[in-house]
Order: sequence, then C-alpha cells, then structure tokens
Amino acid sequence: MSPDAAKEQALTSAIPGLMQDWPLTVDRFLEHANRFHAHRLVVSRRDDGSCQSKSYAQIHAEARRASNALLALGIRRGDVVATLAMNSAEHLPVWYGICGIGAICHTLNPRLFRDQLIYIINHAADRVIFADCAFAPLLADVLPECPTVRQVIFFSTPPPERFPLPFSTFAEMLARFDERVAWGGFDEGAAAGLCYTSGTTGKPKGVLYSHKSNYLHALLTLQPDIFGFSVRDIILPAVPLYHANAWGVAYSAPAVGAKLVMPGAKLDGKSLYELIEAEAVTVSLGVPSVWLSLLDHVESHDLRFTSLKRVIVGGAASSERIVGGFAKRDVEAIHAWGMTELSPVGVVSSPTPEFAALPLDQQMPWLLKQGRPPCGVDLELFGDDGAVLPHDGQSMGRLMVRGPSVACGYFRSGQSSLEDNGYFDTGDIATIDELGFMKITDRAKDVIKSGGEWISSLDIENAALLHPAVAAAAAIGVSHPHWGERPVLYVQTKPGATIEAEAMRDFLASYLAKWCIPDRVRTIASMPLGATGKIDKKRLRAIDAGSENA
Repeated sequence: MSPDAAKEQALTSAIPGLMQDWPLTVDRFLEHANRFHAHRLVVSRRDDGSCQSKSYAQIHAEARRASNALLALGIRRGDVVATLAMNSAEHLPVWYGICGIGAICHTLNPRLFRDQLIYIINHAADRVIFADCAFAPLLADVLPECPTVRQVIFFSTPPPERFPLPFSTFAEMLARFDERVAWGGFDEGAAAGLCYTSGTTGKPKGVLYSHKSNYLHALLTLQPDIFGFSVRDIILPAVPLYHANAWGVAYSAPAVGAKLVMPGAKLDGKSLYELIEAEAVTVSLGVPSVWLSLLDHVESHDLRFTSLKRVIVGGAASSERIVGGFAKRDVEAIHAWGMTELSPVGVVSSPTPEFAALPLDQQMPWLLKQGRPPCGVDLELFGDDGAVLPHDGQSMGRLMVRGPSVACGYFRSGQSSLEDNGYFDTGDIATIDELGFMKITDRAKDVIKSGGEWISSLDIENAALLHPAVAAAAAIGVSHPHWGERPVLYVQTKPGATIEAEAMRDFLASYLAKWCIPDRVRTIASMPLGATGKIDKKRLRAIDAGSENA
C-alpha cells in the first residue's frame, strides 16, 4: 500500500468523538452574558459628556428586537447589513442582532474618503445601514450612488434635513418588535462579519469573517498572555468597533461578563482620563496617538491613575515614550500587532520569565517588539527564495501567518490570498528571536535598503519620539544615486515647541548607528493620517517629491 493510500485509509477509519454538536456562533457570547452576567453594565458616553448605562440583559433584549426588525425589513441569512457608528451601547446590540439571524455585520469606517465609502457599500451590497446621526450628512452625500441600500436606522435623533432614503430611529424600531426570535441554527462556517482593509494598495479589500473564526479569535485573545480579560475587568475600547472588530472586544468582553465603557467620539486625552477615572477602568485598548494624547494630559497636569492597570497599544508601533510614560504611573503598556486579515490579533508583547524581573530599561528591547503569537496563530519567516529563516533575532524575512482566524481570500475576489506554502503573506519584513518575539522592521513596500543594508524606519521613529519636542514621527526611504535609498525623517512638534534639523540628527546619534541617521529631517505641521489613524506614508512620499505641500 502506498503512503498516500495508507494515510487516506487512516483518515476514513478514524473513530469519531462522542461530543455534542454545538456550533461556534457568535450569538452565544451575548446569550452567555445574559444568562450569567445579566446585571453587568455597558456604559456609553454621549456627545454632551453625559453617560448612560445598560445591562447585558438589556443589550441582549435590544439585540433580539433588532433581529426581528431586520427580518421585517426582509433581511435574511447572507444579507449584508452595515453600521456607521462610534462605540456605544446601541452599536453593540446591533452587531448581535445582525449576526444572530445569520446576516453579515459590515462595519463602515467614517474616516474613509467619499469615493472609497461608495465603493465599499456597493461592493458589499449593503441592504440596511445603522448609523450615528452625526454621520447623516455623509450618508446623504453618498447614498444616492449606493442603489442596494434600502433604509437607514439612526441611533439617536433623525437628521433635521431631507434625507435621500427611508429612515427611522433605533428607539422607534425597538418599540415595534419583541424579543421572540430564533438565533443560530446555522453552520459555524457561515459568514458573520465584513471589514475592508485600508492598508492595501488599490481599492479596499473585504475580509469576510466566519462565526467560527470570530469565536475562536475571541477565545484566543482571552489567553492570559494576550488580553487576559476577566469578569473583574472594566474595559474601555478606545479603538472603534469599525477598526478590525475593535480587536475582538465586542465578543471577548461579553464572553467573560466584563463591564464595558464605550467612549463615543471623544478620544482626546482629557476626555479619556476623566472617563477612565469616573468608571474605574482597569484596561483600555487603542492606537498610539490616543495614548500619547492621554500621556500629554496626565503629565501636563501631574495626574495619576487610580484604577487603570494596563493599556493595549495596537494599530501602529509602540514606543519607549508610551511604555515608559505609563510605567511611571504604574500602568503596563502592552504592544499588540495584527491585521484585519488576522481578525486582527497576531502577536502581543507580554513579558516572559526571561526578562520580566529586569529593570524597565533592560526590558525595553523586548517590550518594543511586536510580540509573541498566542496558541492559534502560527508565524514563520521566509527568504526571497522561499526558504524558512532561523529565529535568531537577526535574520529578516517575509512574515507569513496561518491559523483558524486568518483570511484565505478576499470578499468577492474569486482568488485565494494564500501563498503556495499555505501561509498568508502579511507584506511585512520581520525578525523572530529565540524567545519567539517577532519584530517588524518595515512593510515590504516601505523597506529602506541603503547600500545593501536594511534600515528600520520603526527604529528611527521610536528614537525620534524620545525627543521632548516631538509629538509624532515618520521615516520614509527616498531614492539615492549612490546608496540606492536613504532615510528621511518627518517630525510633528508639540504645540509651541521647535527643533532644528541638525539638532534632531545630533539627538538621534545617541540611539542609532551612524548609517541609520536620516539624511534629512523635515518638520510638518500635522502628520497625514489614513482611515484608521495610521500615518499615511504614501502622502509623505508625495510631499517629499514635491507633489503635495508640507
């Protein structure tokens, strides 16, 4: 018998396990919260600064009513229903109301350009949109070019002016329907969520999550060395629900019955600090710009945190400024890295026994790496020849990922996004060290290669952020006749601060090898940002080339 035939026989003759058939569908998270954590609260801050609280029992009831409203609108399994909203106690039940009946929850990003938004709505074929009233003018502008959308449901007061489609309010919708509805009952491999990437070239690409992938991703993030949420936590997601599933918090928090604090649209340092203190928040998640704003506020007013224990830093690279600034106030800043295509968590930089007891400055080389993968995410480095590279912390290669929460293709593309080796190519260049810590040195398309040597733009940026006058920094590679490429650094100074280019280069000399120091340093009034709040290096290149003004 051939080896292949023997393998096939072994597979077909395997004894099946005697376990219950219990599909992993995401509605089970809110059902669990309703049954065992019904009194735990979800707090929402309104635009006027006031807060409103709802229990998980109320969230559950509203979600089931939302399901009935969608069924009455003709929404069926596989239909796409969109949301265009900030984090609130209304946004959350809509997620479950959509997914519970087998429809697909599509989170729209209000920061996208008009044409991108129109393209995404039409590509997804959204049928209904739930929205904050603040986005009514945006919808009024784009919806005439979006023929699949039938109705808009606003979370608060309806728009004061004429609107191009039928609309109602969330409160009116809930009042017309009861909670008797069947959730689940479909395959766990069915689509549950849809999120379009902003980091790809060309048109945005849709990542279509399954119920099973979202379920497993939520459990993955609950591991102690990842987010480690528990019922004792009070979680503030400063990352929007439309940003890669809010890193799974919409599922993981109800899974453990943690109290949620939804910050709404105000994410400035003062507003966040006041909300963290008022609600005794223990853990928060957000992008670096949010944490830098919060640190600026607490440092300028000599404030302390009375409840906050840790912040998760994702969406862009962390920095010594963030880690050290929070450590001075007894808060642990944990770096996490991922992608929309990874659901999104890929690695987290939680300390290991090898360095956890060291002084903070000696821990920093690991804490500023992207981190180690949880069980459920498999990372590997490949050279240009396809060979697997060693995990020695020095060898840089193409970072590839596989796992049950990793995309295998893009929505309605008809093509696989996997390499021949079965991995998803992240587009990043990275190293992995002996402890399993992965460090991204650059995006493959953003790599600075000077004289045959790699230069990490992230290392340059992290060093620049240590300067007390610098609020934001971004390094790009520009063509050079001799070296191939050389780095150029753009810095945005803090209000009232100034810095000369040569002074900045002298400052960087204390942290970087001589050949890594940027040839030029340019000051920019404000960094150009992409749709998810990351610095848009494509715009910086255009500015540097003279096609845009600094």
